[in-house]
Amino acid sequence: MSPEPRCAVVTGAARGIGAATVLTLAEQGWAVLAMDLAAGDPALPYPLGSAAELTGVVAEAGRRAGRPGRVRAFIGDVRDHDTVLAAVAEAEQHWGGLDAAVAAAGVIAGGVPQWEVPIDQERAVLDVNLGGVLTLARAAVPALLRREPPRHGRFLAVASAAATRGLPLLAAYCAAKAGVAGLIRALAVELAAHGVTANAVSPGSTATPILDESARLYDLGGAGDFAAQQPIGRLLRAGEIAAVLAFLAGPHSSGMTGAVVPVDGGLAL
Repeated sequence: MSPEPRCAVVTGAARGIGAATVLTLAEQGWAVLAMDLAAGDPALPYPLGSAAELTGVVAEAGRRAGRPGRVRAFIGDVRDHDTVLAAVAEAEQHWGGLDAAVAAAGVIAGGVPQWEVPIDQERAVLDVNLGGVLTLARAAVPALLRREPPRHGRFLAVASAAATRGLPLLAAYCAAKAGVAGLIRALAVELAAHGVTANAVSPGSTATPILDESARLYDLGGAGDFAAQQPIGRLLRAGEIAAVLAFLAGPHSSGMTGAVVPVDGGLAL
């Protein structure tokens, strides 16, 4: 009987970096529970990932894996603890345990000074971008620890160059991403003796729907206008971020924990 595959839960899986991470992990033989709200949020002025997009990601990931049942969809809100617990439980029950959790769900809002941002938009940014990572950690870390020693668990999150740069008109987003970086460092210390690592990636301007919305908030001609701020002179691709997350999820990152890895085209230089 063949052993169960390594198993990951990925949030924000319907599109962007989350979707690219699902596809990359599937190609590398992982079983993946792809979680997304798969609906809009009335507090936010732009469309979020849809159920159709999530279905498409899961189908494509199954095709790339050569095993359609290796990737499953789970619709739910990362802000709801019971829902995230249910997602983790489904992954454990279906594949026998959890080896990695990737917090990639994110939203953006702003476009005006912090004190003028509608409160419901500010709360959505904080509750998804930081609260969703905290909620996933609360649900997933105990599952990672349920693996018998020696463990090789991985808790991963998507931070941002905004964690260290003050971006005008995006104060809540900056605050949330800085919180993610701090959380990862603290989790790394708390988990150090248990065979589980905690790391994050910090992307620069990446061609995703969030960057499209950022361009609208800044009244730019389009997301491509952000390319000029990165030394490599182009936008990053979601797959480039996913490749680093997949590395961090794998065995060759065993010497890394508490790292916030810039994948930003030199933006932080």
